[in-house]
Amino acid sequence: MPLNRRKFLKKSAVTGAGVALTGAVAAPSAQAAEAKGAGKRPKRYAFTVLGTTDLHGNVFNWDYFTDKEFDDKAHNDVGLAKISTLVNQVRAEKGRRNTLLIDAGDTIQGTQLSYYYAKVDPITAKGGPVHPMAQAMNAIGYDAAALGNHEFNYGIPVLRKFEEQCRFPLLGANALDAKTLRPAFRPYSMHRLRTPFGRDVKVAVLGLTNPGIAIWDKANVQGKMTFPGLEEQAAKWVPKLRSMGADVVIVSAHSGSSGTSSYGDQLPYIENAAGLVAEQVPGIDAILVGHAHTEIPEYFVTNKETGKQVVLSEPLKWGQRLTLFDFELVWEKGCWKVEKVGSKVLDSNTVEEDPKITKMLTDEHEKVVAYVNQVIGTNAAEMTSVEAPYKDVPIIDLINHIQADTVKQALAGTEYAALPVLSQAAAFSRSAVIPAGQVTIRDVAGLYVFENTLEARLMTGAQMKAYLEYSANYFVQTAAGAPVDPANLTNANGTPDYNYDVVSGVTYEIDIAKPAGSRVTNVRFEGAPLDDAQRFVFAVNNYRANGGGNFPHVAAAQLLWSNSDEIRNTMIAWVKAKGTIDPAEFAVVDWKLTRDGTPVF
Repeated sequence: MPLNRRKFLKKSAVTGAGVALTGAVAAPSAQAAEAKGAGKRPKRYAFTVLGTTDLHGNVFNWDYFTDKEFDDKAHNDVGLAKISTLVNQVRAEKGRRNTLLIDAGDTIQGTQLSYYYAKVDPITAKGGPVHPMAQAMNAIGYDAAALGNHEFNYGIPVLRKFEEQCRFPLLGANALDAKTLRPAFRPYSMHRLRTPFGRDVKVAVLGLTNPGIAIWDKANVQGKMTFPGLEEQAAKWVPKLRSMGADVVIVSAHSGSSGTSSYGDQLPYIENAAGLVAEQVPGIDAILVGHAHTEIPEYFVTNKETGKQVVLSEPLKWGQRLTLFDFELVWEKGCWKVEKVGSKVLDSNTVEEDPKITKMLTDEHEKVVAYVNQVIGTNAAEMTSVEAPYKDVPIIDLINHIQADTVKQALAGTEYAALPVLSQAAAFSRSAVIPAGQVTIRDVAGLYVFENTLEARLMTGAQMKAYLEYSANYFVQTAAGAPVDPANLTNANGTPDYNYDVVSGVTYEIDIAKPAGSRVTNVRFEGAPLDDAQRFVFAVNNYRANGGGNFPHVAAAQLLWSNSDEIRNTMIAWVKAKGTIDPAEFAVVDWKLTRDGTPVF
């Protein structure tokens, strides 16, 4: 599908023409009353921008992996149906015409609901359905949404179809056509708010996405799109928006605020650059932050050039929070000036789901519930991931067993068939369970919640040792005589669970009493010390193979084979084909935590 096949894309790439102007035709009574009695007092106007991010396919307050209402330790709720209720309340308070609603990306991936309409009953099929996320966001009345990196997981055709189904623009000023280097999506949207004074307020929303897309979804975007840094593109577009008469400039950025990257030096751009954008690019009033899955109600960054305070806010993922940016403007010297802006978040667990949204999508929801509850096999003994971050447990061994088996079959008859196969896996969820007895699609899908695909890379023994050592940074250093609390043993330096890899096919120990960088000991292959020169086939997911987590050597290693099907689907197909899961066939203790040679557990 040509990237510039739609006329509005060509227009927005050059001039921004064709970008929607939306706005209001009335003001709430309070502001109207103020206007009437203003006299010679300065004209003032207030409006609110509402924001979500990282919705990840959540419409209902439902967990398709557990087949029940969503709940977590903090009793958060999720979903656009809850967000809709909060939005309705804010609009009733502020006046519908004095609000805008935007999103900061990662919309169409993450739940079985979104997966179903990308893969099982795809929106790209002739006469296919409208994506539930498009239906819900259209009904709620979104004004604009930035592109997230997970928008590209299912390929550009699915993303383009979703874009076509949305009644609001998808923005990505730094998502460029690889050949023309012109924006492949609308860079910005412009919105006109009517005030009681006859002086409209023009609000520009600039969308920025994550440069890491070039690594994480290389198979889908290479040669088609390129993703330069957020700072350089913001520096290009913000002055243009101001010259076009924007009174207020808001950035919707699918990029965290920390200034860090998970892909190291593989790209010359920062992954989590929202704070740097605020600091380096003058002319921005507020930034809606996404990508990092953290909650930031209000955070101010000082712009180095102007000294102006720029407010940043990131609402918690999956529709758990709604950000409110409250703007106060004053009319000075013939134009509107931002006098004050602050932000806060509202909690979706304080409201009920909007019945308008749930009723509209009941059929889609029930189809997906039926799909994930299909029985695909049986299991001899219950397996859980509760202890997976600090113990070698069978449920993670299952992932590695299936991956290694798949790669061995794929390389049969090739020059690499005789090489031993190692495999990596991580505990994506600490609550995954594959029960004894009947096994359903949702049981297996709940173990592998990401849309990663499988690759085979050529690695040496020395490289594998370095890989294991890097992974062991995940643990908090704990002296030999100190008590061990599993709750405080992991996630050192903020390392997420999905960036702690365990490797099957070799045995090793991790000495947590030692400092990071010198923990992995007694690495053995088939009972003998691992030979640095030994060659291995490494079964690895595409996120890790393409640099996610910045693990050493793997991204530069020779690619021997790759598969376009999700690992989750490979696992489901494997269980279907086998009919039974028996941990006795694959569960083995390959690794353990020690202190001075003594096992921790």
